[in-house]
Amino acid sequence: MRRFAWRLQKVLDIKTKEEQFKRMGLFRLTEALAEKRAELLMRRRILQDMIAGVAQIPPSERLKAQEFFLRHAATNDRYIQSVRDEIDRLETLQQEKRREVMVAKRFKEGLEKLRAEAKERYIQEQERLEQKESDDRTTVAFARNARAGS
Repeated sequence: MRRFAWRLQKVLDIKTKEEQFKRMGLFRLTEALAEKRAELLMRRRILQDMIAGVAQIPPSERLKAQEFFLRHAATNDRYIQSVRDEIDRLETLQQEKRREVMVAKRFKEGLEKLRAEAKERYIQEQERLEQKESDDRTTVAFARNARAGS
């Protein structure tokens, strides 16, 4: 039996690699998003700890600590807002990457289905040809035996 060769195999291989590449990009983007979320959470925790620390300072010394905190509060707010904006941007990119991965996956799965159908047709055709060849040999052998017997 001849070996099965599918004409679109290279396209399937390319689409498989493309899907893997897009998945890796999505994974990297998800990691970056997780890092930014952790950074935001850590910055908020630091601010909460600073507020709690200022509240525990004796009233006579608290004024200086409050002044220092308020002086840097605007900077911290701008930084937190920039991290939030970056998180929003990364989330949007992540949604786009997910869509790209799904499109590539569907295309690849469609090609795999076509390949499976083509292989099934190939196998059926080969079995039909083998059966025809077997029938021809049987007919020839029967004819020889009938001739030899007469």
